[in-house]
Amino acid sequence: MRLASTSGALEGRVIVITRPAGTAAAFARQVRARGGVPLLLPGLALRPSEDAGQARAQLREALRADPLLLFTSPAAVRFAAALAPLRTRATVLAVGQGTAAALRRHGLAVQVPTRQQDSEGLLDLPALRDVRGRGVALIGAPGGRGLLQQRLLDGGARLREVWVYRRAAPRLDRRHAEAVRQLRRSARVLLSSAQALANLHGTLPPEAWSRLSAAVAVASSERLEAAAREAGFRHVRRAVSALPADLLAAC
Repeated sequence: MRLASTSGALEGRVIVITRPAGTAAAFARQVRARGGVPLLLPGLALRPSEDAGQARAQLREALRADPLLLFTSPAAVRFAAALAPLRTRATVLAVGQGTAAALRRHGLAVQVPTRQQDSEGLLDLPALRDVRGRGVALIGAPGGRGLLQQRLLDGGARLREVWVYRRAAPRLDRRHAEAVRQLRRSARVLLSSAQALANLHGTLPPEAWSRLSAAVAVASSERLEAAAREAGFRHVRRAVSALPADLLAAC
């Protein structure tokens, strides 16, 4: 796998970033630093919880009472911190390095998977191997596969779901569709969310989707690789993780 860590490594190639709206500026700078041309095509929009008062009360109780706290994304950290100070004596776990970095900025010690940065990797951490009778707070947004919830409940955990934000479909306009229609097959489409992929498939006009799926998808996991192929991408590469550096290394 060729590393894209030096200036010019992307050689003018268009890199389609599908991260949520308003979250991809730093990622775009990394693409430019490597000689690529970023195209922001958000597959998600992130919104605060519809009931902020309830979310705040649940979060405060989890921070106070639950011995295990699981943060599912950097967005979960950002929206949680907007509701209450992230001070706790609990063991704090993060699904990936980006989430862990966000938590450390709030002064928290964090455990994070090193090999497989997803729900399966998180569940393999020693802190979650025996959760019977223990209080576990899952802090994030509703939706997703539900794997964490099911495995924790199957293991006998006392699960508390704290939804501090929600995911919505992006607002794409004609400018987005027109930019996608101009893509070459050499473009790379970076995928780190199955929901974002589904939103783009359902939101883009058919001719724009056809052009997007003719490009090369770079998927952050085996699950997303399969989802990309099912959605119509014929050329898919697998990245080591959803971290920007790993996605760009797979380009």
